[in-house]
Amino acid sequence: MEAVTREAHVPVWMPWPLPAGWLVTGFAAAGDERTGTRATVVALSGPSLTQGPADLLIIAEEPGVGLGAGFAGLPGPDPGEGFGDGPPHAKIDVNGHPAALWCVSGPSDRAVYAGEAMGDWLWAVVWPADAGCLVALFELSLRDLRDDGQVFDLPFGAFSPRLEVGET
Repeated sequence: MEAVTREAHVPVWMPWPLPAGWLVTGFAAAGDERTGTRATVVALSGPSLTQGPADLLIIAEEPGVGLGAGFAGLPGPDPGEGFGDGPPHAKIDVNGHPAALWCVSGPSDRAVYAGEAMGDWLWAVVWPADAGCLVALFELSLRDLRDDGQVFDLPFGAFSPRLEVGET
């Protein structure tokens, strides 16, 4: 976690407080030594509302990076044509400010939301797809782990296989 937050040029979004029964299951980042970290991922796992477990990835990235679109199963680097049309499908709190999220069409095994926060893409990718309603129902409040003065006692679980290359 410290390595990701130290090198990140984009937020490292953590829902806080975590929904009941949810655990942090990993962190990932994309970038290089020359330009630094241009995308971050926080993985969480917990109970779905219907049955069984659910996985949630929260991704922040500079436009054009494509990490969020990759986890979303999209062909291009950004949410694509028609994104943002009409009213948002969910709103979440981002560092004390409301952020709108729109559903993005993707593979049927996951629900994908995308929006903008602090000038960067904000993605929420949820497995299974029917657990996508959690994004709206949990009334998530995201905090940037890079911010000073925050103390979190994060509950960690087993590493999420969703973060492994080729597992989306």
